[in-house]
Amino acid sequence: MANFTGLNVFFRPQTLPPTALYGYVPSETATLAFIILFAISTVIHFGQAVYTRLWWLIPTICVCGGLEVAGWSGRFWSHHNPINYSAYLLQICTTIMAPTFLLAANFVIFGHIIERLGTSYSRFPPKWYSILFITCDVIALIIQGTGGGLASAHIKTNPTPGGNVMLGGITFQLAVIVIYTFLAAEFFIRYMSNKPFRKTMSYTESFIDPKPMTRKIMIMSLGIAFCTLCLFIRSVALVFLSQGSIGF
Repeated sequence: MANFTGLNVFFRPQTLPPTALYGYVPSETATLAFIILFAISTVIHFGQAVYTRLWWLIPTICVCGGLEVAGWSGRFWSHHNPINYSAYLLQICTTIMAPTFLLAANFVIFGHIIERLGTSYSRFPPKWYSILFITCDVIALIIQGTGGGLASAHIKTNPTPGGNVMLGGITFQLAVIVIYTFLAAEFFIRYMSNKPFRKTMSYTESFIDPKPMTRKIMIMSLGIAFCTLCLFIRSVALVFLSQGSIGF
């Protein structure tokens, strides 16, 4: 059960200490730094999407960056007004949901890597990863968004049920990450040991001899591996931290 202790001190806000919601006052320097970094990253990725016509970058990485800017702006707001509930909820909802869009980008990129290295080493056709996992990602996003909305709507009474719904979305997303990680690891192990699932393809793609892993593909593979690890740690941390105040 999620314990939104920070939100349960809504009454008599003028009597609350500055650390009532977060347990601390968000750092102005840190929040400004993250606002600037996420803003720069978002602008760069948007320019890359337009220049290379990789339009899927906009509803994934760019949206993630925009939500992160909004979330850290909420924390910057909280630095100047630590007991403002609008700022508190803004940073909770946006920073929790933002990584969902980044995870969707990981699924798309992994599908492209499979096509480059050899589809015979994959348990499923490349497009299935995008279709199946992004569908699960959207479901997780809807659950988290619903929970955030319920928590916001009942902030004056009892936001905990909404927090529990949001926690359910995070837990579901964690399970999706674990399954995705297993399938990705299996693909790379089979590729490196040259043990394809099949000698001929059983689905629509024609068989292509596996290509060598170029430096760019290796860097991209390591990049999505690191990104997935961070998302996994983030989901686990949220599940454990939800037992206390989720205003961390």
